[in-house]
Amino acid sequence: MNANHPETSASARGRQVTLRSAAELADALPFVLGFHPTDSVVLVALHGENGRFGGRIRLGIPRSSGEWDSTADHLAEVLVDMCAQRGTPPDGIVGFLCQDPGPGETAREVNERLRPFAQRLRTACGALDIPVYEVLCISGGRHFSYCCPHPACCPPEGTPLALGGTSVMAAAAAYAGIEVRGSLREMEARFKPTGAPGDAQQRAALDAAAADIVPRVVDGAEEEGRARLRETTLALAARLLAGFAEPPRRIGADGARRGQAAVDADDDALVDSGDAAALILGLQDRLVRDRLAEWMEGPEGVAAGRLWRVLARRCVTPYEEYAAAPLTLAGWAAWSTGDEPTARVALGLAIEADPEYVFARLLHQACNEGLDPETLRSCLRQEREARTAAERAAAAAARRTRTRTRPRGGRPGRPRPALPRAGTGTARRGRGTPGVRHAGRAAARPGSPAPRHGGRRGTRSGR
Repeated sequence: MNANHPETSASARGRQVTLRSAAELADALPFVLGFHPTDSVVLVALHGENGRFGGRIRLGIPRSSGEWDSTADHLAEVLVDMCAQRGTPPDGIVGFLCQDPGPGETAREVNERLRPFAQRLRTACGALDIPVYEVLCISGGRHFSYCCPHPACCPPEGTPLALGGTSVMAAAAAYAGIEVRGSLREMEARFKPTGAPGDAQQRAALDAAAADIVPRVVDGAEEEGRARLRETTLALAARLLAGFAEPPRRIGADGARRGQAAVDADDDALVDSGDAAALILGLQDRLVRDRLAEWMEGPEGVAAGRLWRVLARRCVTPYEEYAAAPLTLAGWAAWSTGDEPTARVALGLAIEADPEYVFARLLHQACNEGLDPETLRSCLRQEREARTAAERAAAAAARRTRTRTRPRGGRPGRPRPALPRAGTGTARRGRGTPGVRHAGRAAARPGSPAPRHGGRRGTRSGR
């Protein structure tokens, strides 16, 4: 490791852990991100004399080396700007290039292939007057230093990574309850179609739902039809959410812990292809999506995250772009319930599905900047409370209207015919009171029925 690199401290929920070597720095990366990055470039900001870990940014390594220069410039600018907005520009940066060897490739060859990218990261940060203390390549279970010239501590063939759970950082993270959720590739797979035979059935269901729903959600569609579709979609989502009320079954009948794939398969079984297609298509309406974003706290938020993950897995070819909505909701539910690593993965996939999806971009930026999700939760609560109050007021007004238009003994919806005031029946000779039949000679004869109010059917009485 470069001798000029200061001791770097990482915080594990209040516990200070001092990292003194490249090996400890490499081992700390999964705990900083919450997962093992794969095919990723990661920059972490350092603050203060002791190099306290601060903001971090991750991006997939571009496949084309022609994009490395622009990617390095962009990452350096974003990280520095992000830290400056929070009031503490970085005093240094450490970088990581994480990529497994390809077929027939060794970890050392990966290290050499990515060396120009590492050098470009250093110059990009240096152009912003931020020193880069270390850049590590992590590949094939080994780490390599691009900054340390001493083969005694950083040999050219690399150094094996520490065994999982044996480092100081791993012990501190376990004490603090920090969990590493596997590799990035494994986390992303939980949000993508499985490629199972059921994908064909889901594709057919999406085709059928699209023919019915898409014309009702596109711009220019009849507003009344869109309103009915919104209510139908919200009711469907509420019905499906009820199926996720119980926590997933993580312990099998034999007492062994069930794998994540088995748990996800249980969730998939709770939603059939027709309901999944209808909800995926209905979520393309922004108002529906915003209403369902209110499922964001406690057990309801966790259950909603499981439902959105199921829907994201159902966005099979050629409906990948439709996954932006459920992925964004999954990311928001994860962030709101405290699962930031999952939130970043889901929101990153949402942007990949639709780079112009504004809600996903805003949430991704806010999550990466370490903002408090309570600000958005408060806004959504206020909107829900205002809507609930308006619905209650409208229902009360409707009840009052029904009461006025349904007098006791009268016919529903028809006002009781007005009777003439006493003494006015013959006040205007030749012109009777509208709706009242004159009491002539026939009506005055003994035994004749009383005068009938209202006149003939079809007159102004409304009968």
